[in-house]
Amino acid sequence: MIRALIVDDEPHAREELEALLLELGGFEIVANCSNGFEALKLINQLRPEVMFLDVQMPVLNGFELLSLIEDQVMPQVVFVTAYDDYALKAFEEKTLDYLLKPVASERLKKTLAKLRRTLRGGGQSLSVPQTIRRVPCLCRTRIKLIDPDEIDYVFSSVSGVTVVTSQGEFFTDLTLKLLEDRTLLLRCHKQYLVNVAWIDEIDLLEGGGAEIKTKMGKTLPVSRRYLKSLKDALSL
Repeated sequence: MIRALIVDDEPHAREELEALLLELGGFEIVANCSNGFEALKLINQLRPEVMFLDVQMPVLNGFELLSLIEDQVMPQVVFVTAYDDYALKAFEEKTLDYLLKPVASERLKKTLAKLRRTLRGGGQSLSVPQTIRRVPCLCRTRIKLIDPDEIDYVFSSVSGVTVVTSQGEFFTDLTLKLLEDRTLLLRCHKQYLVNVAWIDEIDLLEGGGAEIKTKMGKTLPVSRRYLKSLKDALSL
């Protein structure tokens, strides 16, 4: 059985696709959800083998969601959408397949056959090198999308990962590693990333370490391990 996740903001579309997949056989629907933010949590928790993904959704569209998924948990991706405008971009992203709504059973059979061949052959899920354009953060009962350029710094603690901006502090499900790899935020400490554009000054300390003062007046640690890369980024 292939473990599948369905992501679509239209309840009827989710129900229709789930019914088709179960009728076709060979699938275990581990979950379905209505938005990319929820999908991100479910992918990290449930590790589906394939995701049937709508492109146009509120908050995060399908392509934005892909940029937020860690490589090691990235499932095979099948876009399911009412529009064929995104077909070229979908295949440029190396997605497994692209289905137009309403999904025909015969067409879905071809997707299943392709998926089985890919999984049987140990095919790798797509790798998404593009940068993150908006960082999703939980803000009480709302999801706040933050432009990485507006971030002062990010830090991790036992509570998770926190994004700090001039508007306040916000929790995100994204890891420091993902933010380091897919934004221009720079690692200055094992628990901190900093926006180089927001650095006001660097104080060099005895022992080879340093401290950053940001334009918001915050003090961040700089470990010896990351001091050289910080100086290189600032052409020091």
